[in-house]
Amino acid sequence: MPFSDYKTALVTGASSGIGAAVVERLCREGLEVHAVARSAEPLRILAARTGCIPHAVDVTNREALAELTGRVPFDILINNAGVDRPKKFLEAEDGDIDLLIDVNLRAVLHLCRMVVPGMAERDRGHVINISSIAGNYNFGGNSTYHAVKAGVAMLSNQLRIDTFGKRVRVTEVCPGRVATDIFNHVHGNDPSIRERFIDGFELPQASDIADAIAFAIAAPVAVNIGHMEITPTLQVMGGLQTAKPQTPAATPEGAKR
Repeated sequence: MPFSDYKTALVTGASSGIGAAVVERLCREGLEVHAVARSAEPLRILAARTGCIPHAVDVTNREALAELTGRVPFDILINNAGVDRPKKFLEAEDGDIDLLIDVNLRAVLHLCRMVVPGMAERDRGHVINISSIAGNYNFGGNSTYHAVKAGVAMLSNQLRIDTFGKRVRVTEVCPGRVATDIFNHVHGNDPSIRERFIDGFELPQASDIADAIAFAIAAPVAVNIGHMEITPTLQVMGGLQTAKPQTPAATPEGAKR
């Protein structure tokens, strides 16, 4: 469905990175874009630059989101807000687990609950869930993050079943490494972090992800682009590893010695 058929959009995690780039891209298309994030000052600057409508709201604030979604019939919902606490599950803490579930999965579920029924009733809408390659592939040290992103992937598939027969499109976007400040948010604002994750790599920019999302939205109404993996050309997922045991296997009880 072309952009001209949509009027309103809601973007979460909009104050920086991919979220801000998406807000800017959708505003250029003439949409009324509501930008949601916790940080009021970056939102104010974004609004001054793009003309978006800022909402300094945490996505875990269900009451505030219900008020907004009850007041504005959104044609496009872009679930972008996300956090990470990269730890092996053997080191996981209850607060880390709760935070990732609340922001990365629970908020997505509730926003879809608030917005998608109206889309189905109007026979018009597009949900973009910005997930991660972590929802489809395993790599070390992010067990809870993998679990919640896999939940978003299954929700994205299920929404199409639940809205079957309606012109509600659902797209899951799974970025790999992208040149944003997310790594500083997760690992600490230190020059070594940028050197570790950004400097010297050929990476997609936030604007590249925004352009891909715009491509999916701008497709004809008969076209649903359901799943997009967007990674650096020089990044691959996977790699077989086999570990040697650190200690000899225990001798079975009763075995000959």
